[in-house]
Amino acid sequence: MTRTLKEPDREKTADRLLKSSANKFYDPDVDIDWTAPLVEGKRFILEERSSLYGTELWEKLTPDQRIELGKHEVASVATTGLWFEILLMQMLLKEVYEEDPTSAHAQFALTEIADECRHSTMFARLASRIGCPAYGPVPWLRRLAKLMPTISYGPARYGAILVAEEVLDRLQREQMNDEGVQPLVRMVNRIHVLEEARHVTFAREEVTRGMAKLSKAEIAYQQFIIALISYFVTRAFINPNVYQAVGIRPRDGVEAALNNPHWQGTIAWAGEKIMPFLAESGLVGLPGKYFWRKSFLLPAGR
Repeated sequence: MTRTLKEPDREKTADRLLKSSANKFYDPDVDIDWTAPLVEGKRFILEERSSLYGTELWEKLTPDQRIELGKHEVASVATTGLWFEILLMQMLLKEVYEEDPTSAHAQFALTEIADECRHSTMFARLASRIGCPAYGPVPWLRRLAKLMPTISYGPARYGAILVAEEVLDRLQREQMNDEGVQPLVRMVNRIHVLEEARHVTFAREEVTRGMAKLSKAEIAYQQFIIALISYFVTRAFINPNVYQAVGIRPRDGVEAALNNPHWQGTIAWAGEKIMPFLAESGLVGLPGKYFWRKSFLLPAGR
């Protein structure tokens, strides 16, 4: 049964977040030493978070190849995050266009857009610095995603933002605290985690506020749309072409990853913080159950 959450005070929250943004923000161009050499032998992600960890393909890789695969996987996640943040900025600008610009709510939305501009540049520079291409999503998904600002609105829009941000946040929190991970990657993760905490608060309250105003028919649509978008988000994290870096055919790598219990478990673990909130808010329902399960965010049978 869905519990109705108390609607927060929009302006008070936005004002508090604006003050927080003014007190603590980062400029990746200044706060990251992009000229520092990479540390020989250090990983780019935790081995157990690799999409192939535990598979037969993984067992055939040498230690150096495992590090190389992790490097390309972190570049894929970063440039996919960049793609999603560009979509997020489009959606926020669309909302600000209709808002009173003197409101704290509109001003924090603009502040978040400024944060996301810096994050996007940071992710792009990370991929370039470690010698990887800008993977991002596969071409057909990039084209399809242009519809997202049109077909999504209200709670589903903010809920999908939360899925992308909070799944990535949990992975990054783990990596930024592991000294076995490259210092450059750890610093990029730390900056993103600290600044995204404000964005998560903002989006969670928009979900709560928006759900209180919807009819049953609209809720069903919202449940379907957020599940569909979340499915594409989790599928997009690892571009199939990353596997070529270690001599694995992309389709073989994708097949192994999607059938890999360790990778499925990683996605489910990364979504453990956001899924209960979405369920409690009423955004997880029968219309979207198929895509929630296919995304690995909702275990089979639930």
